[in-house]
Amino acid sequence: MREAGALAAFAFAGCAAILTPACTRASPVVAACANPALPQAILDGPLPASDAGTRPLPSVEVTGPAVRLTLAVAANERSRELGLMCVTRLRAQRGMIFVFGRDLQQEFWMKNTLVPLDMIWVGADGRITTVAQHVPASTRETPDDLVARRLGVGAYVIELRGGEAAPDGLRPGVLLSIPKLRPD
Repeated sequence: MREAGALAAFAFAGCAAILTPACTRASPVVAACANPALPQAILDGPLPASDAGTRPLPSVEVTGPAVRLTLAVAANERSRELGLMCVTRLRAQRGMIFVFGRDLQQEFWMKNTLVPLDMIWVGADGRITTVAQHVPASTRETPDDLVARRLGVGAYVIELRGGEAAPDGLRPGVLLSIPKLRPD
């Protein structure tokens, strides 16, 4: 899990060191090390062939005053650990919601996250508590002490592609409508 103290590793070649728009368009939507259960609905491009026995993570719609998000649900330790690792492209207003069940201080360590992300901490009441914008990408070569860490309090953490929170009206104090979700 990408909570404090949890580490995740992967191998990715090609454009991972420099993620320019042209590089991400030319790269696959996910590297081989990505969670094979990521649903196609959140990814900006076709998934590579995967194990036919892999069941996709469920997706939910989360709405705010000016936005409707489609989010893959990471409700257990393994899915929270893998998160959006090895993803190179996300669709607009798509991402992942990490479910913790109650308001807790959560620190996310973005080691090997290949795209910049916006992170939104949401309390159990649905109110946004913290937004971290443009959390920088990292690679396997990024020294651990230079990997981005972000901290907030919430029962949920939403990850979207970098730069999306502000235009979607996602800021502290905004109330979101989140379906009932519980950690597994």
